[in-house]
Amino acid sequence: MPMRVLESDSISSVKLKIQNCKGFGVKKQKLVYDGRELARNDSLVRDYGVTDGNVLHLVLRISDLQAITVRTVSGKEYEFHVERCKNVGYVKKQIAKEEEDPDVKDQDVICNGRGLEDQWLIDDICRTNNAVIHFLVQKSAKVRCRPVEKDFELIITALGLSYGEEQVVDDGNGCRTRNDDDVKAFPRKSPDRSFWLEPVIVNSKIELSSEIMEIINSTCDGLEKDHPPIRSSEGSGGVYLMKHSSGCKFVSVFKPIDEEPMAVNNPCGLPLSSDGEGLKRGTIVGEGAFREVAAFILDHPRNRRQSFTDVAMGFSGVPPTTMVRCLHGAFNHPEGYEVSAKNIKVGSLQMFMKNNGSCEDMGPQAFPVEEVHKISVLDIRLANTDRHAGNILINKEQDASHAILIPIDHGYCFSGS
Repeated sequence: MPMRVLESDSISSVKLKIQNCKGFGVKKQKLVYDGRELARNDSLVRDYGVTDGNVLHLVLRISDLQAITVRTVSGKEYEFHVERCKNVGYVKKQIAKEEEDPDVKDQDVICNGRGLEDQWLIDDICRTNNAVIHFLVQKSAKVRCRPVEKDFELIITALGLSYGEEQVVDDGNGCRTRNDDDVKAFPRKSPDRSFWLEPVIVNSKIELSSEIMEIINSTCDGLEKDHPPIRSSEGSGGVYLMKHSSGCKFVSVFKPIDEEPMAVNNPCGLPLSSDGEGLKRGTIVGEGAFREVAAFILDHPRNRRQSFTDVAMGFSGVPPTTMVRCLHGAFNHPEGYEVSAKNIKVGSLQMFMKNNGSCEDMGPQAFPVEEVHKISVLDIRLANTDRHAGNILINKEQDASHAILIPIDHGYCFSGS
């Protein structure tokens, strides 16, 4: 750390400069020059023979520091070592210094898919000394509406952290969106609607498949017809069945990140994870939805269609899955619900597969060998240690002699144990 220091400065003032620059507490610093500790804080720099161009070595009590990697939506990445007694608000101020942006109120800090409050301590977020916390920082979008004759104009302002300019997008339907390059213009919708559903776009250059778009559109149509999500009584996390617009069948399954087992809004009464580890060793709370999507991507559909769905499926038949943001009052909101951005749930949305029950409802003699093999191959590739008869669906189509097995529930695959 290049630092301007005068020979007349005291050792304590040098440590204070280091604290202001890097956040390391004065009491946790030891300065060493030429093998000798500069222990007397009241002494001057010149008293220890330190002159222009000399290098001081800083020794810290590492056990009191937490490594943090911060990534912003503008693509920049920073690394900090922060005292574990500091809170998220302190980290946001450090990010603001790096970005030269004094406004930290609009910063949203996300870790493992969960939004962090300013008062939360770093020590409470990660209790493992040798771990690195990965933060994603983004600016909150601001939504404004104004009447235009009999219609209205919806303006979404989403500023990037690294710049303050606004861009305006007009979708040709009277809807203008002021945004950065990653924000899309959405069709005009009523501001008082009781739900919201949109895909999570990670890379704007990649187009979502027709199957994925069909799942999203069908789910949205069902919500539009006032068919609320129905929480499944099975499982240890929040699993919601989403209805078709007719209300007569299900089209998808939604699993919010914050309702996973041992997550902050888990509806099944499970305790909050104290160290971030999930129910299965080697997994982290809040990553289940991402693992669900990863399993589908790994199975890589290649235009192989299952006759009973007419949907492009991969070798092992993992149902099409994607990440979405969804807002609805039927989800678990322990602190109360209102139509606002803070209540938007992020999670996996998977196609609901027609089935005749799970494999635990019938004996293994009903399973074709090739169907068993395809799931075995999948679990080897996924390092899946959580396969059981309850997370394999069976569909007999019209021909009862030939059953098709459908693997689901991959929230514990890619385990680190």
